[in-house]
Amino acid sequence: MSTPRHFLTLMDLSAGELRALIHRAIALKAQRKAGDDQHSLAGKILAMIFTKASTRTRVSFEAGITQLGGNALFLSGADTQLGRGEPIEDSARVISSMVDLVMIRTFAHRDVERFAEQSAVPVINGLTDDYHPCQLLADMQTFFEVRGDISGHKVCWLGDGNNVCHSYMNAARLLDFELVVACPEGYDPSPALLEACGNHVTIERDPAVAVKQAHLLVTDVWASMGQEAEQSERIGPLAPYQLNQALLDIAAPDALYMHCLPAHRDEEITAELMDAPDTVIWQEAENRLHAQKALMELLLSA
Repeated sequence: MSTPRHFLTLMDLSAGELRALIHRAIALKAQRKAGDDQHSLAGKILAMIFTKASTRTRVSFEAGITQLGGNALFLSGADTQLGRGEPIEDSARVISSMVDLVMIRTFAHRDVERFAEQSAVPVINGLTDDYHPCQLLADMQTFFEVRGDISGHKVCWLGDGNNVCHSYMNAARLLDFELVVACPEGYDPSPALLEACGNHVTIERDPAVAVKQAHLLVTDVWASMGQEAEQSERIGPLAPYQLNQALLDIAAPDALYMHCLPAHRDEEITAELMDAPDTVIWQEAENRLHAQKALMELLLSA
């Protein structure tokens, strides 16, 4: 039996594969809107394992596999033996013997790696504390749709150097763009990952400097899931990094801005920008569906 192909970080794709996946997602989106048949994964079963709550991840994966002719199983930690202490490796052997694909959204990245090591089918990282690669597929698809290839452009991340930031760092080296991470002391992304990214990624403390001539500004909530108790203490240091019109005015004239959602309006991003008629945030959210359909096709064709 061949070794399954997993998608745990963006680095599981080559630059060429990532670009091809983005273009396939754009094509699938057009086909969907045209009402074309898309049953390329007819009869396939996706197991979705959640120990972190979700809206976009669950809806996009469940709708996506259904649109491609397959079916989805929702498995929460509270409703399975994973939540009662069964070893991840044992669950992986059993679950992967009954389905064609597994998506996991959880806390520790190592848990997804452990599951993948024993899985007989492809495993997708739907989000961990360290990475959110599926979000980057949607974000990059959105930029490609609106502005074309992102190679050579400047992107500015504003706020906490979290899991989405880490995936942006991987995207920068794969797609050859410049990423400036604007964050306060104590909120830096992984030092090891920063070193691995070389000159593709730099850190800048002054947000007004960081956004100059940036073609894309991106942010996320200041307290990720599991950090809610730290919310109040994070507001002070991160407040200067709010994505707002003042910073957008310093960026490139045609700059886009994105947020993976859910957002705390008027905290990390202003409601004014979220509700602007030319925002691509809602296009970005929808693209989770199309990008993940392309991803599932790719993994099951390996």
